[in-house]
Amino acid sequence: MRKYGLLIVSLLALAVVLAACGGGTPAPEEEAGPPAVIPTCFELEAGEVPDLGGRTVSMAVENAYPPFNSIDEATGEGVGWDYDVGREICNRLNCVPDFRESAWEGIFPAMAAGEYDVLFDGVTYTQERAQQVAFSCSYVTIGQVLLVRAGEDRFTTPEEFKANPDFVAATQIGTTNEIAAIDFLGADRVQSFEDFPTATQALLAGDVDAVVVDTVLAVGLSEANPGQLEIIPGVTSDEQLALVFPPDSDLIEPFNAALAAMAADGTLQQLNDKWFNP
Repeated sequence: MRKYGLLIVSLLALAVVLAACGGGTPAPEEEAGPPAVIPTCFELEAGEVPDLGGRTVSMAVENAYPPFNSIDEATGEGVGWDYDVGREICNRLNCVPDFRESAWEGIFPAMAAGEYDVLFDGVTYTQERAQQVAFSCSYVTIGQVLLVRAGEDRFTTPEEFKANPDFVAATQIGTTNEIAAIDFLGADRVQSFEDFPTATQALLAGDVDAVVVDTVLAVGLSEANPGQLEIIPGVTSDEQLALVFPPDSDLIEPFNAALAAMAADGTLQQLNDKWFNP
């Protein structure tokens, strides 16, 4: 009996030591969430590009987001980075691009439900969005700026704008631009509009003092309103833009392969320069 008593005491002591050292049953690991950043298309290794066999691919665009997408008034045709890149991707994958105009509001639930095959429209990658939909590699990194009226002399930096509580900024509802504007200024100093052309008209009419918008779109809006607007950089600088897919889409890998090939042979940079750095 003494032997068994000593054995029990020894086992209990060992259990205490193991527990102290974390030797018990490990707690289940928490499921990893979406990454904070995604690979750029220029980082991916270019390889074989698959053949989609002439498949039609529905591509959602807003047609109110230059230089990504807009309607040419002279021809009535869609133009912009989205159209050029969408066609180039399908040229490489042997697919047929079917561009479909879609309102921005409600687009992520629509993508999650599979209403479109891919969303273009200059979408910023976020971890929150990645819980609903899937993303391609990032084709460009941008920042947020202030778009102001030409000749603006009341402020010259975002910090000066922020320092005056009377200044109000416009942006587009439901976008990362809106999030950045509210983070920067507070919700009471931000007016959100249905789209950026409307926000820009509010600026030109003097209803707001600036528009918080990304660098690429700021250039497009300036070109659409020649001589009327100026850009003040520096609100943010590290947003990744990518294409959006329904969860578990079978097009993600083919599109990444096409984008990687376009990055490797210089086509992607040429199109970025054409539309983003005119």
